[in-house]
Amino acid sequence: MTVRGEREAPPGQDLDVVVIGNAGVDTNVFLQKADIDFEVEGNFTENLDCASQAGVYAARSYAALGYQTAFIGHVGDDWAGHLVRDAFAHDGIDMSLLGTDPTGTARSVNLIYPDGRRKNFYDGKGHLNLSVDLDACRTLLARAKLVHVHLANWTRTLLPIARDLGLSVACDLQDVVDPADPYRQDFIRQSDILFFSSVNHPDPAPLVNAFLKAGPARLALCGLGAKGCALGTRQGLRTFPPVSLPAPVVDTNGAGDSLAAGFLASHILQGLPLEQAVLRGQLAARHACAQRASSSNQITGRQLGQLASAFQPPEA
Repeated sequence: MTVRGEREAPPGQDLDVVVIGNAGVDTNVFLQKADIDFEVEGNFTENLDCASQAGVYAARSYAALGYQTAFIGHVGDDWAGHLVRDAFAHDGIDMSLLGTDPTGTARSVNLIYPDGRRKNFYDGKGHLNLSVDLDACRTLLARAKLVHVHLANWTRTLLPIARDLGLSVACDLQDVVDPADPYRQDFIRQSDILFFSSVNHPDPAPLVNAFLKAGPARLALCGLGAKGCALGTRQGLRTFPPVSLPAPVVDTNGAGDSLAAGFLASHILQGLPLEQAVLRGQLAARHACAQRASSSNQITGRQLGQLASAFQPPEA
């Protein structure tokens, strides 16, 4: 159900969104205690592998919501790469520009605490030196309305193409430490909508202000973890309290990606007002937090619509 039928695509535009970035496999190490006991050699954990990382979570989120989705990126010719390809194939995600990283598939090890918090150890394999066929990417991007970009080094080469095509360009800046970080400047200066985590900044306002001054972005959405989220526009900053669902928080991997996908699908692809889009993004993120080591159970469009209706007051 692509919100199929809710908007008429221009000729040749048969995709809703193209996700660009790293896809890989995570090993989630679930701790049984509140922390690691470094006084002993061994700690008993549950270790689970899954197709994961920002590109996988975002692409699978859009597909679950019912949108025609393509992915541009790389995986290795290894068991982890085949796991990612199988996940994308299951969801009907266009993999025509999913290339091969000769150094292997990107990997992460995540230490998951009993309350769902994580510590991430990331290996992006060859992303600093990989490249893509720009002409082929232009052809694919021209079929879409929205581009959702992650921070693999080579993705910056596609930003001018997406802007030239008039697409909505959204970028996830991840866990920003310094808003002036040179690595992120291309993404900040060429995105319409920015996402970032406030894990390193208790007050997101200075970062939001810096981002909105540095480039064309009109929106910056910041995940605040258990405190909810914050939405920055050129009119100011607004915070939203967290949403509560019955299922407990067990694994926060993919929460930020689901927040972004839920928001962008609602605001850009469906045209919903900002407040409704934020709510839907939060609900998608909260749903993701209830899934253990899995990107295969993202919230569906039907589920999200039902939840959003329950949280919104009835119209007068």
